[in-house]
Amino acid sequence: MVKAPSNLSLNIPQQMRGVVISAPGGPEVLRLKDVPTPRPGTGEVLIKVAAAGVNRPDCLQRRGIYPPPPGASELPGLEVAGTIVQCGDGVESLQSGDRVCALVAGGGYAEYCLAPAVQCLPVPTSLTLAQAATLPETFFTVWSNVFDRGKLVANETLLVHGGASGIGTTAIQMGRAMGATVYATAGSDAKAKLCEALGAARCINYKRENFLDELKAETSGGVDVILDIVGGSHLEQNIKLLNTDGRLVVIGILGGAKGTLNLGLVLSKRLVITGSTLRARPPAEKQLIADQLRKHIWPLLEHGTIKPVVQRHFGLADAAEAHRLLEANQAEGKLVLMVNADHE
Repeated sequence: MVKAPSNLSLNIPQQMRGVVISAPGGPEVLRLKDVPTPRPGTGEVLIKVAAAGVNRPDCLQRRGIYPPPPGASELPGLEVAGTIVQCGDGVESLQSGDRVCALVAGGGYAEYCLAPAVQCLPVPTSLTLAQAATLPETFFTVWSNVFDRGKLVANETLLVHGGASGIGTTAIQMGRAMGATVYATAGSDAKAKLCEALGAARCINYKRENFLDELKAETSGGVDVILDIVGGSHLEQNIKLLNTDGRLVVIGILGGAKGTLNLGLVLSKRLVITGSTLRARPPAEKQLIADQLRKHIWPLLEHGTIKPVVQRHFGLADAAEAHRLLEANQAEGKLVLMVNADHE
């Protein structure tokens, strides 16, 4: 059952443009096609998408190794920004016409996208819809892993691997804003300069320097929390770098799923090793993260203390080009698909 139609909902087409994955494979398998426009169920809203963020999980889904959870759209895309045009039954906190950005489990690469109402956040007044589209996936991920699981608090030290990525640029700024000293690693001098401009006390170009040796010297011993998107190839060095009672949070395995683990150091330093994925978690859990972001981070976005880093915009038909750039590790910050340009 859906609420009585508004003027916006009366104009929703039966078909929309969306990017489909024609078969598992490279970026060339992405196709722009006409697909049915979804309709919101209980607790959901339908968003007319202005822009959608591009993320590495989208590339994994395209390759056939990260399928959407049951009931989610088969279209890629985990974050959008736009205007609500229809609300499902039970949605009381939002209404048609609201400008929101939303974390979704799929379907973002399209002109319209469903989102659980509890996973929507208001578009900060200081940002465009294109900028807001880059917030949900990375901001939900960083808050959940750095602050919920990693327990980072003010005056501690945080190391962010992949500091110039969407996750990395977000983690650096959020860590600094919450009172931590932040370090980072990146794969070029240009990326290292970006990380330091965003607030990293130092960023190590891991292609020229050993981050373990450099940061042990820089910190006089080690760091308290490490956010790692690399995985196995960094495991041994991460464990050596952590301080007593340190926390390693793994959220990616770009460097492999296996590595050497010195359990003696885990025991003697009382280390915590944890990790998580976000996509399959239920809306109730994501709502808790959204509530924390609204309380602690959204005011910082409103005042410009934290700003999303957007490298480049693409048209919806150019999703394959965006995937190529991301998989070539050439992205600095986030990539955005502009879906309804006139809606910005």
